[in-house]
Amino acid sequence: MKIGTIVFILLIGLIAVTLTSCVPGGGEFHRENPAGIFFGIWHGWIAPVSLIISFFNPSIRIYEMNNTGFWYDFGFYMAVISGFGGLSLTRKKWKSDRENHRH
Repeated sequence: MKIGTIVFILLIGLIAVTLTSCVPGGGEFHRENPAGIFFGIWHGWIAPVSLIISFFNPSIRIYEMNNTGFWYDFGFYMAVISGFGGLSLTRKKWKSDRENHRH
């Protein structure tokens, strides 16, 4: 194997471990220690990964039930929106600028 291939495999493994280490429903949070806004952001970003993991481990959820309420929800929602098309205004502007230069 080439060194580049080995580094790539190790990097993918490291990313997988990092993404799965803080998934919602993993037992890290409880009533006295709820998830806050920063974990809401993190859980929103890794929601697709959490969904895939939840197929194999039913204790893993997309959303942490033990949370601080509004601020967790706000962080989660903002991360989901920004990860799934929240930058569409920028993309549309760039696309329309490109079309204007063609004519």
